[in-house]
Amino acid sequence: MKKLIISALAIGVLLSCGEKKEELTLSGLKQTDFESTVDGKRTTLFVLKNKNGAEACITNYGGRLVSVMVPDKSGKMTDVVLGYDNINDYTSSDGNFGALIGRYGNRIANGKFILDEVEYTLPQNNNGHCLHGGPNGYHTRIWDPKLLNDQTLELTYLSQDGEAGFPGNLNIKVTYTLEDNNAIAIKYEATTDKATIVNLTNHSYFNLSGDPSAPIVDQTIMINADNYTPVDETLIPVGLDSVEGTPMDLRMPIAIGAHIDDSFEQLVRGRGYDHNWVLNAKGDIHTLAAKAVSKKSGISLEVYTNEPGVQFYTGNFMTGDDKGKQGVVYPHRGAFCLETQHYPDSPNQPQFPSTVLRPGETYVSECIYKFTVVCD
Repeated sequence: MKKLIISALAIGVLLSCGEKKEELTLSGLKQTDFESTVDGKRTTLFVLKNKNGAEACITNYGGRLVSVMVPDKSGKMTDVVLGYDNINDYTSSDGNFGALIGRYGNRIANGKFILDEVEYTLPQNNNGHCLHGGPNGYHTRIWDPKLLNDQTLELTYLSQDGEAGFPGNLNIKVTYTLEDNNAIAIKYEATTDKATIVNLTNHSYFNLSGDPSAPIVDQTIMINADNYTPVDETLIPVGLDSVEGTPMDLRMPIAIGAHIDDSFEQLVRGRGYDHNWVLNAKGDIHTLAAKAVSKKSGISLEVYTNEPGVQFYTGNFMTGDDKGKQGVVYPHRGAFCLETQHYPDSPNQPQFPSTVLRPGETYVSECIYKFTVVCD
């Protein structure tokens, strides 16, 4: 009996001295599931928290927002972005869940542009066009991280001259801040040693309902824009047009699915909404650019930016077989994106605001995703 007691005590000591169970993030993520080496650089997961208990998780692989936890109308903390719960799923996917996009977000026609009488050729990865900087854009790069404080993460990356065909060594700094009002502020800064083009954005997929297995068609959208950029059959802009009298008029809140399958030519071409809206805010970051709401959860997303446009995309190319965090299968139109940006194909359309950056200048782009709760 004495020997048995001693053995039991020894086992207890061994268990108490063993490794502690890894603490999960509020969204159920394990930091170790994001620790790896990709292209010779280390990846990990960073957790930002504010005084309200809200949480944002970011990996330096592609500078991606992995999860965003904010309260719903009952006070339950709710994840409002889609993504994966481990680094392997991110590296094996060609998707852009939560990613930083560049050197040029959106499309450049035929993967070509002319700058200072020199023609540059880019990867053609979307209907013969260059989309989001090509298949190896910034969403696949390992950013150098620096955790400034509990609420702020700084990511830097040197995009070398000729990378994906773009000219100039581009030094980029992106700062994510989880503010105390439950807003995620994203600030992009960049300088170059040679004339180039820059259009950076974030490609988070939002579902505000608290149920990522459900489509977002019943969530409402408002975009503060009188005009948008209609597209051709390959989704390249063909000028500006008024939203008046069309399903593209989102100036008043309306269910995302209300007209998404209308026979309107622009919606047919995009398989739903996949267009750039010309914001009435005209670069004033204090003016509301867009707002989405889930009546089910009561969660509201307000978007503010100094950019002239926002790309509203409704998950039209989601296949319905992608398995995300906690094994949830994301359905067709299971999320929407609001990508603050300059207009698509601006380098080839001089009537659009310029995306040219020259030595001695600093590119600055800001986006605020603010989460609140609305009453029924």
